[in-house]
Amino acid sequence: MFVVTIEASTCEGCGECVDACPAQCLEMQDGKAVVLDGTDCLGCETCVTVCPSGSVTLQEL
Repeated sequence: MFVVTIEASTCEGCGECVDACPAQCLEMQDGKAVVLDGTDCLGCETCVTVCPSGSVTLQEL
């Protein structure tokens, strides 16, 4: 199981992580990326890789 965290204070709202997520577990809300359903996370780290501000982290439990 993986836990995706998005730091709202540094998120630039570009949506790159949302667009790149193959599991579609992220979405945009109020101009920021948020975790929609973390249970679907595949652990691929694509969201972490594409985030230009380094706001997305992924942890394996």
